[in-house]
Amino acid sequence: MLIDKNDMASIDADTRDKLVEKFGDRFDEVVERSARSTQWQTATTLRDSFRQWPKSVIWSVLFSLSIVQIGYDTSLLSSFFAQPAFTAKFGVCTTADDGTQSCEISAPWQQGLTNGAWIGGIIGLQLAGSAAERLGHLKIMMISTTLMLSFVFIPFFATNLPVFLVGQILMGIPWGGFQSLASAYASEVCPVSLRPLLTTYVNLCWVFGQLLASGVLRATLLRTDVWAWRIPYALQFFWPFPVFITCLIAPESPWWLTRHGKHDEAYKSIDRLLSRRDVSAQEKEELVKDYQAMIQYTEAMEDIDKKENDSQKKNRYIDCFKGIDLRRTEIACWAWLILITSGAPLQGFSTYFFVQAGMSTVNSFNMTMAMFALGAVGTVLSWFLINRVGRRQMYLYGQAAMFTTMLVTGILGCVKQTAGVSWAVGAMLLICTFAYDLTIGPVCFAIIAEVSSTRLRSKTIVLACNTYNIGLIISNILQPDMLNSDEWNWGAKTGFFWAGTCAVLMLWTYFRLPELAN
Repeated sequence: MLIDKNDMASIDADTRDKLVEKFGDRFDEVVERSARSTQWQTATTLRDSFRQWPKSVIWSVLFSLSIVQIGYDTSLLSSFFAQPAFTAKFGVCTTADDGTQSCEISAPWQQGLTNGAWIGGIIGLQLAGSAAERLGHLKIMMISTTLMLSFVFIPFFATNLPVFLVGQILMGIPWGGFQSLASAYASEVCPVSLRPLLTTYVNLCWVFGQLLASGVLRATLLRTDVWAWRIPYALQFFWPFPVFITCLIAPESPWWLTRHGKHDEAYKSIDRLLSRRDVSAQEKEELVKDYQAMIQYTEAMEDIDKKENDSQKKNRYIDCFKGIDLRRTEIACWAWLILITSGAPLQGFSTYFFVQAGMSTVNSFNMTMAMFALGAVGTVLSWFLINRVGRRQMYLYGQAAMFTTMLVTGILGCVKQTAGVSWAVGAMLLICTFAYDLTIGPVCFAIIAEVSSTRLRSKTIVLACNTYNIGLIISNILQPDMLNSDEWNWGAKTGFFWAGTCAVLMLWTYFRLPELAN
């Protein structure tokens, strides 16, 4: 929330009296400093913001590396379903008339394994959302990384699918912490000008994790021993350490510190995040005080609004469904759900999908690597578009592009299947991934960070992420049946299903998603 002096004229007398009661003799100073901070932030160019807040960028980038772990894990498991060594060890093998043997993980086990982590994620999100508001972002992230490091041992040493399932469920619990904390922290340690870039960077971390997993799996593809899947899991022992060390030395969110009355610590946090070498120490001190006043004013206004609607002082999940926060929650949850309904689950099963479409195993893994590389390029390009085009327009354009590619994919599934058709299907999925990561993939993270109120940000993000997780669980039940040769065996015709869901949710975007830019 950014204000200027003109906003004071629109505040009713009762609200003004409550602000005076809260700030006392500091009321005029807080209002003036808050307005000055607003003017400073809105007048600062993007380049100057990077120069003035480099530390906030660095801390946010390092903190968001936790998302790499989720992207890596999700891509890893679904790609194992197409890895010969994994399917030979854990799958059901059949012998054809010509003597060739083929092995496949059954659809029920594919559903159980892929959903296990997201079920754990729902549990983790609920725990992290409540605990983060009490203990802070940094402490919960350290707990999450410690749990992640411990639970990776289970799938690493797994000798059967039930043990794998237990490992996936337990690993999903710290995923919940990663999901809710990365966007919240990024949005609270940077000024509004940098918020779209640093929140959409979370999507780049997700894509980088997927790309890394694809590369590791491609490198171990020709192995026939247990290390074909143990090496990819062994690499996960590395990721928790840089994130944990970052949490030990990074500043806590000044917004969280302010909400808990730790104003001296909030001041020190802002001072650590802001770097102004072009001004004197005294001038920097004034800038820090102005920024802190803006936070205090925003929190005071939201606290007054909450008390007018609810006498309870404690922030609860039910508050996300009251008053204006209900609209905020709707936008956050539906924006996340659109990531599922636009065909993203097909990307998650891309390697297996390519194999079912007729490609060789080697080419399938190569195409998956190319797909996620395009996704990374798309995310970077989105940084140049998000403020120029706007969030709403990028969502509409992205959904339209994904609807088209899914429709064409479905049509290709209806023609005679040849090598050329298989490559055309692969090309459609590459285009779909690029469109996703150029538009709705990264923009979603900006939307949930911008639309939520500061006092309910963690809880709103938890609700939005859980909406995504529930949607993903449903899609993970359906997707294996669509592709598995022993079940529905739709193959590329699966594109018709996702084209339909994409078209339905485009209507919500058109009628209900407001423009949040500026």
